[in-house]
Amino acid sequence: MFLEIVTPEKTLYSNDVKYVKVPGTKGQFGILNNHAPLISTLEKGQIKIEENDGAEKYFEINGGVVEILNNNIIILLKI
Repeated sequence: MFLEIVTPEKTLYSNDVKYVKVPGTKGQFGILNNHAPLISTLEKGQIKIEENDGAEKYFEINGGVVEILNNNIIILLKI
């Protein structure tokens, strides 16, 4: 699945990934391939990304919105 993490000013991350964990407003949740379509608000916390090669990346965020549709994930962050 393809993940993009963006702010209004720039793209912070853009790559194919195996797994993403985000801090949803109602609690953390994970996203795997073929996840159901979803739009959710995010709160302050950490995004965990597991890339296809097994490497892990982390982003500290102050909130935002995530959209999941057709194995594409877009995370729009607050500044």
